[in-house]
Amino acid sequence: MMKTKKIGLHTFMAVPAFLLFAVFFLYPLSQGIWMSLTDWDGISRANFIGLRNFFDFFKDSRAIADIKNTLIFALGSAPLLNLVGLGYALLMNGKFKGKGIARVMIYLPAIISPLIMGYIWYMLLQPDRGFVFHALDLIGKSSLLGNWLGDYTACMVVLVLVNVWQYAGMTMVIYLAGLQSIPDELYESAKIDGAGFWDSFRYVTMPMLLPSIRINVVTNIIGSLAVFDIVMALTDGGPGYATETLSIYIMRMCYGSKTGYSTAVAIIMFFIILIPVMISMRLTREKE
Repeated sequence: MMKTKKIGLHTFMAVPAFLLFAVFFLYPLSQGIWMSLTDWDGISRANFIGLRNFFDFFKDSRAIADIKNTLIFALGSAPLLNLVGLGYALLMNGKFKGKGIARVMIYLPAIISPLIMGYIWYMLLQPDRGFVFHALDLIGKSSLLGNWLGDYTACMVVLVLVNVWQYAGMTMVIYLAGLQSIPDELYESAKIDGAGFWDSFRYVTMPMLLPSIRINVVTNIIGSLAVFDIVMALTDGGPGYATETLSIYIMRMCYGSKTGYSTAVAIIMFFIILIPVMISMRLTREKE
């Protein structure tokens, strides 16, 4: 006779987790995919239209420009976040007086809402009445300020720098944790072999930091491509649509009674974020 396999207790223990996953992920995902294939305006009955929303997106010059803006912001923000965060971590990993206070001051902007941070910098950078203008005016350099938030190039640079300034501390914490997990014996062995600072950094620090690098690269790519709050507060996507990102475009389409279309754009944005994340994870895994 064939013996029937008993269902273990561990199987039933997984049921609540699966139910939560199904209710809060699988069901919304399936609804979102269905919604993207309709012309739903958020109020009236939805009609199935197939892939028309996706085709309309790639025909929209404003949407293509928003992809460009999003990629430019990410290409400026994500690498800088990692470089500045790593620099902070190397500095904060040393021994000096007031290190704890310095760490807190660097990390402090990360706990403030990005929307509030955007409004703070908006007020600081106002020409003729902002703090930065008055500070430059004291040294006779007020003409350097200009209308930074009204010029496309200057505006994008400001957005990138503000984002880096706010979240570099969060990147620093992850790198700092990685640095402190490296055994001192490795540096001592490298020193005995005649390795200097740069050789130790290249052949000891960087290889041992690869898990931290992977975490920071992935999170910074996701955060930069999905940026919303800082852009909304600082420029509102302006001047015109010059700094409008995909996340802002999705929000405006949704509130513009194009719920089905905005859902389709959100799915496209998901793949725009997924592709570089998968590539970066593959590259860092191979290096590791």
